[in-house]
Amino acid sequence: MVANLLSHSDLFAAGIARSGAYNRTLTPFGFQSEERNYWEAPEVYYTMSPFMHANKMKTPLLLIHGEADNNSGTYPMQSERYFNALKGLGATVRLVILPKESHGYSAKESTLHVLWEEDQ
Repeated sequence: MVANLLSHSDLFAAGIARSGAYNRTLTPFGFQSEERNYWEAPEVYYTMSPFMHANKMKTPLLLIHGEADNNSGTYPMQSERYFNALKGLGATVRLVILPKESHGYSAKESTLHVLWEEDQ
């Protein structure tokens, strides 16, 4: 949601996105309440993918992701590829990978690191 808002508006000074799914074509058999597959509704998958609109990103973005995220829609590859696209296009972006963390972060060190990154 954060990445979509930042890609399609100028309402925010910066954004923080955690464990996201930035390219919905990597989850081709549905996501959240979308029950159609990619081949039935390619325009929905395209529109809902911030990756496809990376060239519009003008707002600084902090991406945070757990290295061991086991959620099938939000593998760490999602953040890595989105980060590389944004960086390649000249956007202001930072990627933080939290070691040994899954979709939610539980280690005290990770929580403190996230708070520090957000504060910076």
